[in-house]
Amino acid sequence: MSRKLRVRGRSKRFPAGLAAATALVSVTAIYGPLPAAATPVSASPRCAELAGTEIPSSVISLPTNGGRVESASLTTQVVSGRAIEYCGVEAALRPKDPSAPDIRLRLAMPVGWNRGTMMFGGGGYDGTIPDLTQIVPFGRPDQPAPLARGYATYGSDSGHQAGPAASLDGSFGLNDEALRNFAAGDALKKTHDAAMYLIRRGYGAMPRHTYFAGGSTGGREALVVAQRWPDAFDGVISAYPAWNNMAEVLDLGYLAQVMSRPGAFPGPDKQTLLYNSVIAACDGQDGIKDKIVSNVSGCHFDPRVLRCPKGADTGPTCLSDAQIASVTAASTPFGWPYRIASGERYYPGFPLLSGADMRTPYLGFGTSAPANPMPVTSGYGFQYWDQWVKYFLTRDPGYNSLDVDPRRPGKWLSRISYLSTLQDRNDVDLRPFARAGGRLILMHGSADELVSHRSTNDYYRRVLATLGPRPTNEFMRHYVAPGANHANFGAPAFAPGWDSLSALETWVDNGQPPVRPVAADIRDGRTRPLCEYPRWPRYRSGDPDRAQSFVCSL
Repeated sequence: MSRKLRVRGRSKRFPAGLAAATALVSVTAIYGPLPAAATPVSASPRCAELAGTEIPSSVISLPTNGGRVESASLTTQVVSGRAIEYCGVEAALRPKDPSAPDIRLRLAMPVGWNRGTMMFGGGGYDGTIPDLTQIVPFGRPDQPAPLARGYATYGSDSGHQAGPAASLDGSFGLNDEALRNFAAGDALKKTHDAAMYLIRRGYGAMPRHTYFAGGSTGGREALVVAQRWPDAFDGVISAYPAWNNMAEVLDLGYLAQVMSRPGAFPGPDKQTLLYNSVIAACDGQDGIKDKIVSNVSGCHFDPRVLRCPKGADTGPTCLSDAQIASVTAASTPFGWPYRIASGERYYPGFPLLSGADMRTPYLGFGTSAPANPMPVTSGYGFQYWDQWVKYFLTRDPGYNSLDVDPRRPGKWLSRISYLSTLQDRNDVDLRPFARAGGRLILMHGSADELVSHRSTNDYYRRVLATLGPRPTNEFMRHYVAPGANHANFGAPAFAPGWDSLSALETWVDNGQPPVRPVAADIRDGRTRPLCEYPRWPRYRSGDPDRAQSFVCSL
């Protein structure tokens, strides 16, 4: 006979007579004894006692020189429309390499703790601590944020502090430990372990449930924790994840070269023409014309129909041959004729649906062509490539990133191959995560201009092929939201909001997976069904602004 007992936030099974003793030894051995004056469990954090606390390196499962709480104070902040009192903790974890930067972390411990935790991922090259009062990616702003629900929330800068370029600052890549903290995700586990130590000291208990949520780089980090530390989190929300970061970087570098050619870059007017032409051709294939293309796989648009007379650029009403070549390169899978250590062979390219009303740069192109030096008005992805070449690949801040050809990297091939082992987090055998009771929600928008939803589809299909349909369905769901772009930035055709955290809580607590979830446009309240990939919402009849008028179709 056995019973479940919570240890480090996860359900573990012990013989009934040994359960309490085993758990006490396990937690104490990892995190040390509680303060003598501490009560067993408190819903209010002992905030003043945390100030100046040393974080032993022994409580962190990866190498550090420990850390220290730099400040801890009670504060009240309006979160999700309500005043939330919490203990705000600022701490730093010291690296093994004295020349590497600290990992800066922040922890919000609310009064009225619900015995749960939420770790947030970052974005781009990270370098800043996530907002601990935020909702989860693609969440509903009219629903309480995790902190307002009573979760202790935490996150870190991933082991470096960004300069003025913020999430586009890759300069930390000159240091090996900082590079690994970010690219391999080591900072995630270091931060998590330190936060668990402080939570136990502050509340007198470990959490019952631990969750992780992130989008883009944060979505990649969400998959990293599920792959590398399968028993650390009960539930994970991974939105638009850049999981094959090396593969995408190579594609971005190729596109930067293509679009830097004379006359090859389609400016904003051309981007608007292209986007409107794609919508005109493909809208309605899902049963209704609403500027949302749901049947993405059925959308086949040939940019050559927009060719200028004789292929020369004659103005904003057509595309030149060079611009057609650029657009075609962006929407076509990019492969490289050499092997890299991660095993990745291609990036699937971006669909021509990626865009909005031009307040969001179409396909991440930006408003000016890639060049040397790289303009800040060029696409985010091109600037990302530029930083990667300078600080990850060549480690020469003066290097011209357009001089590196991803198809023929020459002397840089071995370095690319090594970096792929850090940046491509492509382990699809998630059985350890599933066996530990973990639950995973994947989400992506079909009009994402920075991370292709095709890539997330690819990851899901690989998991399915490795584990099989039934085992995969027991712990994982993948939804593609038509018309949604990267992080609901700008003015996408559809800006989905779904209370995925409540759905995840129900799945973890009661074993009930999401059933027919519905997303609401966070701007105007229109609703659409969230269909499990590869299904998509087909209009049936009724009010086109209501989810019940659609059916999930193949």
